[in-house]
Amino acid sequence: MAYFYAKYIVIESLLSELHSLDLSEKERHHLANLADSSLHHAILDEILSQLTPSDKKAFLHRLKENPEDEKIMEFLSEKIEGVEDRIKKVADELVLEMHKDIKEAKKVK
Repeated sequence: MAYFYAKYIVIESLLSELHSLDLSEKERHHLANLADSSLHHAILDEILSQLTPSDKKAFLHRLKENPEDEKIMEFLSEKIEGVEDRIKKVADELVLEMHKDIKEAKKVK
């Protein structure tokens, strides 16, 4: 699923790394979904931790209605200073951690 923050994150290197593992297509697909879910939850956690209770409700309502709506980012930009940079930072840190995990998994085999 595409989300409003998709243009702020880069995961192609991670997906490429997953394809280098000796896994079935089903296993690779499962790991890619787990990576996507982990990124989504980390980004939502960062956003929600910066919003007031009423802004959280408004944000979650918008997200539920249309998770791809770019107006969500406009809303967040009004509420959270540097929200784009925060999203990029969280995503980059998690992708780096996932790369480390994949390298460790390669060593184990």
